[in-house]
Order: sequence, then C-alpha cells, then structure tokens
Amino acid sequence: MKTPETARPRPGAAILRTALRRNIGAMIAGTVLMGLYQAAETAFPIALGLIVEHTMQDRSLGSLGVSIGSLAVIITTVSLSWRFGMRVLQKANTTEAHRWRVEVAACGLQPVARDVDGLKSGEILTIATEDADQTADIIEVVPLLISSLVAIVVAAVALSLADLRLGLLVMVGTVAILSVLAVMSKRIGAGTQEQQARVARAGAKVADLIIGLRPLHGFGGNHAAFGAYRKVSTDAKRQAITVARVNGTYAGTALALNAALATAVSLTAGWLAFEGRITIGELVMAVGLAQFIMEPLKMFSEMPKYVMMARASAERMALVLNAPLVTTPGPERPEPGGALEVDGVHHGTLQGVKFTVAAGEFVAIAAYRPRAAADLAAVLAVNVAPRTYGGVVRVGGREIGDLSIEAVREHLLVNPYDGEIFAGTLRTNIDPSGSGREIADAVEASMLTDVVALHREGLDHVVRDRGANLSGGQRQRLSLARALAADTDVLVLHDPTTAVDAVTEQLIARNVAKLRRGRTTLVLTSSPALLDAADRVLVLDGGVITAEDTHRNLLAGDEAYCLAVAR
Repeated sequence: MKTPETARPRPGAAILRTALRRNIGAMIAGTVLMGLYQAAETAFPIALGLIVEHTMQDRSLGSLGVSIGSLAVIITTVSLSWRFGMRVLQKANTTEAHRWRVEVAACGLQPVARDVDGLKSGEILTIATEDADQTADIIEVVPLLISSLVAIVVAAVALSLADLRLGLLVMVGTVAILSVLAVMSKRIGAGTQEQQARVARAGAKVADLIIGLRPLHGFGGNHAAFGAYRKVSTDAKRQAITVARVNGTYAGTALALNAALATAVSLTAGWLAFEGRITIGELVMAVGLAQFIMEPLKMFSEMPKYVMMARASAERMALVLNAPLVTTPGPERPEPGGALEVDGVHHGTLQGVKFTVAAGEFVAIAAYRPRAAADLAAVLAVNVAPRTYGGVVRVGGREIGDLSIEAVREHLLVNPYDGEIFAGTLRTNIDPSGSGREIADAVEASMLTDVVALHREGLDHVVRDRGANLSGGQRQRLSLARALAADTDVLVLHDPTTAVDAVTEQLIARNVAKLRRGRTTLVLTSSPALLDAADRVLVLDGGVITAEDTHRNLLAGDEAYCLAVAR
C-alpha cells in the first residue's frame, strides 16, 4: 500500500457551503414562502392602520366588507405560506442531516482506517448524530434570516412613508442590535464547540465502560471506572452550564434590545401623532408594527447564534471527513492458493518474526506473551499500515501493501478475540451479507448448535446490542461461527476459545480442523486442544519464532513450552 496522499482540507466553512449549494432549490422556495409569510405578517398592522384611516373618512358597509376581506386574505397567506415554507425547509434540513450522517459513518466504516486524531468511536457517534443535525440547521437558518430581514425592511419602508424618522429608527436600531449580538454569538460558537467535544468524550467513555463492563465487575474495578466517567461527565455538565448561561444572556439581551426598539418606535409614533405630524391611522399602523417587528427582530437576532453553532458542528465533522487514510491500498490481487508469509516483521513486541503457512496448512502459534499475539494479529488484519513497520507480509505471493483492500478482505480474514456482536439475530450475526453459505457447517463447527436449539426461533433468535443476552462463551462461539462462515482462503483466529469449557474447546478444535481442511488457517492461541489439532506449532517468544514442531513433540522436548501451555 502506498503512502497516503495529502487530502485537500475541507474546513467547516466548506462543509456549510456544500450543504447550502446542494439545497439551493429548496432554500429558494423556502425563502420565497417564508418571505411571503413575513411580508403578510407585516401587512397586517399596515392594513389595520389603513382600515382605521379610511373607515373614519368613509363609514360604509362596503368599505367594512373590503377591509374584512383584505384581512382574511392576509391571514390566509400567513397561514399557508408558513405551513408550506416550513415543510420545504424542514424536509431539506432532515435530508441534509441524513446525508452528513451517512458520510461520517462511511468514513468510519471504510475498510482502510482513517487517522482521526485520537477520536474514539463514541465521539464519532456524537459527530455523526448531533453535529450532523446542527450542521444541517444552516438550511433553515439562511431562509429564516432573509425572511426576517424582509419583514424588517417592509416595516421600515412603511414607517418611513408615515414619517422618515420612524423608518430610520427601525433601521439604525436593527443594525445596533445585530452589532451587539454578533459579538456575543462568537463566544457562543466557541463555547458550543467545546461543549460538544466534552459531551463526545463522555459518550466515548460510556461506550468503553459498556464494552468492559463484565471484566470490570470481575476484578472490582467498576467503582473506579464509574468515578472516571463521573469526572468526564461533570466536565461536560460544567461546560453545558457555561454555554447555557451565555445563551441565556444572549437571549435576554436580544429580548431587552428588541423591546427597547419597539418601545422607542411606539413612543416616537405617539409623540408624532400628538404633534399632528402623522394621522391616527398611521399611529395605529406604527404601534402595530412596533409590536410585530419584535418577532422578526427576535428571529433575526437569534440567527447569528445558530450560524455559529452550525459552524462549530461543521468544524467537528471536518475532523472526521478530513482525516487522511492511514494507508492507500495498491491495485494488485493475490495469486490463487492462499499461502501466508510473514517475513522479518518488526512491530511493537515483534522483533523480526518470520514464518510461512503453506496453502491449505493448519498452523498454530503459541505466543508466550499475549501482547505479541495481539501485535501480530493487528499487522495481519492491516490495522497497522504496512509501511509503518519493518518487514513484509505476503498473501498469495503478493506483498500485502501492494494489494487492494478489497482483495485483502476477500482472501484474508483475521477474527479478533473480542469480535463484536451486533443487534439483530443469530443468523444476521453469522451471515451479515445474507448469502446463506456455510451457515450450517459454521454453526456446527463452532459448537453453537446448543444455543440455536435452546430457542424456539433457532437462528432467528434475537440478539441484543453487543450480545447482551448471551454469555461470554456464546458470544465467542457466535463470533467464531461468523469467521468460519466467511470461508476465506486464509483465516487467522486470535484466541477463539478462551471463554469456553475444556470439553467444548476440544470439540471446536477438531471441528475447525475438519472444516478448514485444504484451506489456510493460522490460530494464535495457548489452547492445548487447538495446538494439538494443528499440523505444526510455532513458538513466539521474545518477539521471534524460537521453536517449530508438533504440539506433542514440543510437550515432550521443550520444558518452557510445556509450562506455558499445559493445563
């Protein structure tokens, strides 16, 4: 695999621009409808002032009927434009949030890992949900911002027609209010970004605790772990309180400034009417507009806050979307046969490991140090970029770094000792793709038959998230069945029987050897049953292969091996 190329940065601003660009049609329609809503809302006090003005001059039923009809048209326009405008915008918002969730999830699920700068799965989950939703809010924010501006402009023009001083008061007051709130919104954006980061860390800590809950209870570490989570959660709570305090100050300031402007407009209009410079109808219109513009002013003044929150969420999404691939796959495919060769690999505790598993051979590796087995499994699973460690790994005669990741996954499967169990059924966990191949044989070989027979639904028995309704041994056998059902050319099993009893372990060892006959199989284990079932055993000690023979010959002639694996 090649050295990864430097990806072009995609900052939060670019993510927001992308969201706006691909929803331009919906935003234009939403802006027109919401602008019509705000214009109709503004027209109501204007119409009311005109009605008062003309009714005092012409006291006829016809004029009254026209006035009532005009108000009915305005109210109908307000109702329908709001209804359909918000429908368009919320549909676009929801769709855009879905797109970003899928894109972030796709980054996390790519076969080649990304360097996400220390983000844990719980943090990525928060980014793929809450941050994606808040980023998509920009789709609604911009049209609402424009429509609110329309309302303020219409109100200012209408008041200017009555008296220029009233219109100028609205425009100058709006600019002053926005200037004050723009400064405050920047602090909200920074605080929100930090709050989201701390909430994400708390989520990641919860995910870690759930994964390790059983072991924690086993050695009594659950109280210490809970204390660690409580500290992280407390940090998130304090930051949330800080953000809430700033939000409250922002909302209170906005409301006070808006009310002050409305009051100023009303008092000015009253003074002008008292002086005889505007009519009674114009006074009614001015007071009505002063009350009305509080809503668009409130909405207009809140928009900078939501823009900053969307920007903060977009910046967090950029951490995942911009993260470079750990490695860039090559174009080649392995030769048929399925041989596996590890040639002088240096990584972690491995100090030049070298061995070959011939096509169709069943080999076991007895690692005296569990860390060495884990390091070797990580290298074979391509969880470590090929160019970042010494030596090479070859699959089917080809260096693993030159193979496409699809070819690696198709020909080589490394099943970890802690294989994940997903919410669904036994069947969907064994055969996620739904191919239906090898399920029966895999279930039998992994000794999962008793679990299947225990439930009336059989393979369709419901499995909870992380296998919460299964025992440790059942989860391990289910993971093994999934690996066997994949039927890959090369299968690597890492401690597949640590949670099962000795009798079941013996049966699994025989079944796996039988099922995998003619297929290349490597097992990293200290299980005597699996070691005995292998064609040969390699001893991994001090980071290198120190011995090679059958399990029984090693038991008879190697005291250190006997002490390490005999039970």
